[in-house]
Amino acid sequence: MATETFEFQVEARQLLQLMIHSVYSNKDVFLRELVSNASDALDKLRLEKLWDDSLDADVSDLHIEIDIDSDTRTLTVRDNGIGMSYDEVGRLIGTIANSGTATFLQELQEAKDAAGAEGLIGQFGVGFYAGFMVADEVTLTTRRAGESRGTRWTSRGEGTYTLETADDAPQGTSVTLHLKPADPENQLHDYTSPWKIREIVKRYSDFITWPVRMMPEGSASAGESDGTPEPETLNSMKALWARPRDEVSDDEYHELYKHIGHDWREPLETIRLQAEGTFEYQALLFLPAHAPHDLFARDSKRGVQLYVRRVFIMDDCEALLPPYLRFVKGVVDAADLPLNVSREILQQDRHIEMMRRRLTKKVLSTVKEMMTKDQDRYATFWREFGTALKEGLVTDPENRDAILTVASFASTHHDTEPTTLKQYVERMDDAQADIYYLTGESRQSIENSPHMEAFRDRGIEVLLLTDPVDEVWADAVGEYEGKKLKSVAKGRIDLDAKDEDAPGGEREKQTEEYAGLLGWMKEQLGEDIKEVRLSSRLTVSPACVVSDAHDLTPALENMYRAMGQEVPRAKRILELNPGHRLVKGLNQAYKEREDRTGLAETAELLHGLAVLAEGGQPKEPARFVKLMADRLERSL
Repeated sequence: MATETFEFQVEARQLLQLMIHSVYSNKDVFLRELVSNASDALDKLRLEKLWDDSLDADVSDLHIEIDIDSDTRTLTVRDNGIGMSYDEVGRLIGTIANSGTATFLQELQEAKDAAGAEGLIGQFGVGFYAGFMVADEVTLTTRRAGESRGTRWTSRGEGTYTLETADDAPQGTSVTLHLKPADPENQLHDYTSPWKIREIVKRYSDFITWPVRMMPEGSASAGESDGTPEPETLNSMKALWARPRDEVSDDEYHELYKHIGHDWREPLETIRLQAEGTFEYQALLFLPAHAPHDLFARDSKRGVQLYVRRVFIMDDCEALLPPYLRFVKGVVDAADLPLNVSREILQQDRHIEMMRRRLTKKVLSTVKEMMTKDQDRYATFWREFGTALKEGLVTDPENRDAILTVASFASTHHDTEPTTLKQYVERMDDAQADIYYLTGESRQSIENSPHMEAFRDRGIEVLLLTDPVDEVWADAVGEYEGKKLKSVAKGRIDLDAKDEDAPGGEREKQTEEYAGLLGWMKEQLGEDIKEVRLSSRLTVSPACVVSDAHDLTPALENMYRAMGQEVPRAKRILELNPGHRLVKGLNQAYKEREDRTGLAETAELLHGLAVLAEGGQPKEPARFVKLMADRLERSL
């Protein structure tokens, strides 16, 4: 049959130029695409041979070859797989030519951003055309297994392509690229360089099933001559996640972790997952033993490596795990995924979300198992990654209970051993209705807080929360197993409720006794406080400031402002200890003196001391210092 020339449609020609020049951000991926196509062809031949044993095809040495010729500047990727017939070449390789439409191109040109454009491009499987990024001309020679006649397709990626028969074509497909001159400034490397070919195959195609062999330059194809030099196999073909557990040693797993995690230490835990059914994928995940230095950096990379049928797609696939599991390293290999044409961006799909949900639950269940079976390893994990994991209490309501189950916190129950919420609840007195906690910068500052005095005196356990995220999640979670989470620095704390309710009780008498002072102090400090009241949480300190039950704490206000969010500053409540000598004296002086100028300064100082006691700062530090100095001077 004579050579036939076909002309691309105008729209298809424009689309092809877009594929060549705009879709792929890394030109190296042309080889990944060609090797991936070759691997698919080998898979198809193996299956077809299983279905039809009479098929006249050699399956004894299925492989992929890469030949380079620096003199002619050509690179050939060859496989001995299923191959294509003449009609299939026209239909499959000519997909762009036959499916480009003016409507599609108009939508593509109207896309407002790159992500939108790539989403539209994702309708086409055109990885083969990536070769035109690095080549002036592409020649494809193929013969379908079981047929005697081959086909040759040639194009310069411009206006036309040709089809002709090739009687000398071997079984399978070879793609020959007539390479453009190297241009390092434009990331166009010298693809006749053996080290560059090794690098690309190692990065993208190391784990595919079939051997990828690079022929010594100038040699004949393997099997064509007895004198052919031994080819070099470039890929390991060791996809550890696809092999049975009993065939893989811990050392092999650890070496893979060190490679993908860029960590010289062994992982804390290895997690395997295999999903079968309508959507199949395999995962091999690792929990590191140490947190990376950039765990909380905004621009830190996160995510696991994504493969599709053992072909590397991307390094940091954020879509497969939530941000609070950003420390997890590993590999996810899917049988198929909806990728865009460049395989660089995942399209939104229920399979992605399904994988994300199952991988997340698997990681959390593994942590729970560690907590149950190996306390030492769990303690290491929580020390290194607990702060990050607690972010999920705010951002992942679906898994909130699972995270609470594996979370542990410092508490007043023990000086060094943390506690879980379950253990806390088990220790609660029958009369205690709430789980109490207090946030702060350090355990020492929390334990010395005036808010802790009544709880310490009564032996009531308090969780000591020192991570910034604790300010957020405790409010977001609200309760655990029907027990409310209650800050000892917010709202009213009624540890002696029976006295509060009893007519004529001690609290009622104190309220009457101090009513005048409380109202007067509210007037004096009205710009800075919401209310002045008597406290049931103080036993030693004269005063403390607390937030109203539904107000943001100062720490949380500052956190939101640091993130650029404007929030109104909430006024605090000043609580006085009616049993303290200073408060008693202030009340007595208020009743006896008509000139209360000095008492107003005392009230201001008392409020400033309460703010300082919780780690805050008086509104006017210089004035506070002056008032304090004057008082000290008069006391000498």
